[in-house]
Amino acid sequence: MSIDSRLSQFRNLTPSQRLEHLQKLLSLSDADSALLREAGALPIEIADGMIENVVGRFELPYAIASNFQINGRDVLIPLVVEEPSIVAAASFMAKLARPAGGFLTSSSEPLMRAQVQIVGVDDPYNARLSLLRNKDEIVALANSKDQLLNKLGGGCRDIEVHTFIESPRGPMLVAHLIVDVRDAMGANTVNTMAEAVAPLIEELTGGKVRLRILSNLADLRLARAQVRIAPEHLDTAEYKGSDVIEGIIDAYTFAAIDPYRAATHNKGIMNGIDPLVVATGNDWRAVEAGAHAYACRNGHYGSLTTWEKDGRGHLVGTIEMPMPLGLVGGATKTHPLAQLSLRILGVKTAQDLAEIAVAVGLAQNLGALRALSTEGIQRGHMALHARNIALSAGARGEEVDWLVKRMVEAKDVRADRAEALLNEKRGL
Repeated sequence: MSIDSRLSQFRNLTPSQRLEHLQKLLSLSDADSALLREAGALPIEIADGMIENVVGRFELPYAIASNFQINGRDVLIPLVVEEPSIVAAASFMAKLARPAGGFLTSSSEPLMRAQVQIVGVDDPYNARLSLLRNKDEIVALANSKDQLLNKLGGGCRDIEVHTFIESPRGPMLVAHLIVDVRDAMGANTVNTMAEAVAPLIEELTGGKVRLRILSNLADLRLARAQVRIAPEHLDTAEYKGSDVIEGIIDAYTFAAIDPYRAATHNKGIMNGIDPLVVATGNDWRAVEAGAHAYACRNGHYGSLTTWEKDGRGHLVGTIEMPMPLGLVGGATKTHPLAQLSLRILGVKTAQDLAEIAVAVGLAQNLGALRALSTEGIQRGHMALHARNIALSAGARGEEVDWLVKRMVEAKDVRADRAEALLNEKRGL
């Protein structure tokens, strides 16, 4: 199904009008629309089965980012997040990217690592080679534990053996099972395989197996996105696009060389990725862990993105990072809104979802760098933050827009000021 992701004037509609437009655009069923319109999309009975000690449900705003074109396909992006500016910034940056074809993406195979820790080995180098020599037997044993995955074209593909000759606990080996998990996130699959091969590994090495667990540094499961923007599309009333590009590249360089800046820079990238991960019922903690570990892969914590200028003076951005997302298992199969999010995205594979996620992260990063290198981050942030202040002061309906406008015009966004203005309007 082909759609137009631009959603003209979408922000000016009421929530019910937006939902009505979305239902027509995506041919959503009445049941799908009800999930978004009505409270209780996650029944308490299902929630109780998902985690322990459930007493209720906690809701966050569910929004749609617009304008995204990825590999020539228009995509609507469901985002679940509480922070102002994220949806607006991602949508606007996607709009700027459209003239040059939007975002181009690619990804590697969905390979995850399971680690098997081996201690008490007297001859670690010899033990390593013993494991490698018996690789086929280890791989076959691992694959015997998931016949369905094998039928789907996945399964354990290889092993690696990492040798740590010196540690506070003596020599240590760590065997990695390299597993193609197809459309799963893969944690349960690789953990089961690691536990299955542990006795054989002990027999081959003469050591003792301790931990058998996946690694969230999914450095073999990478997703990539690229974007190119001409200078004229970055022009503003106050700045020339060519100057904006120079500022963006300087801001990126700051993050590339300084870990204190890189931490905030990468948090901004995850501002775009995490809400999509949450909306699809995936494990955002695993994605965060892998992202920040990957940012240290060269022995220095740096930027997950790169920003350059090509020969024509166009801004060129790229991102490559681990993206262990799944379409099956866990909350993606349990939570009704997670399933609806996947239908809105129109994804067929976990790799499709991963590529969309990094495109959103790249867009979000561009939005932050553009703001930081021009008027500063607070101007846009405070305008959107004013809505939260207005709501917390008790404004409702048309009062919200009125109050936001008054505070932003006065450049005075404070809770006490909001209360005073609201009382004034109400004649109190």
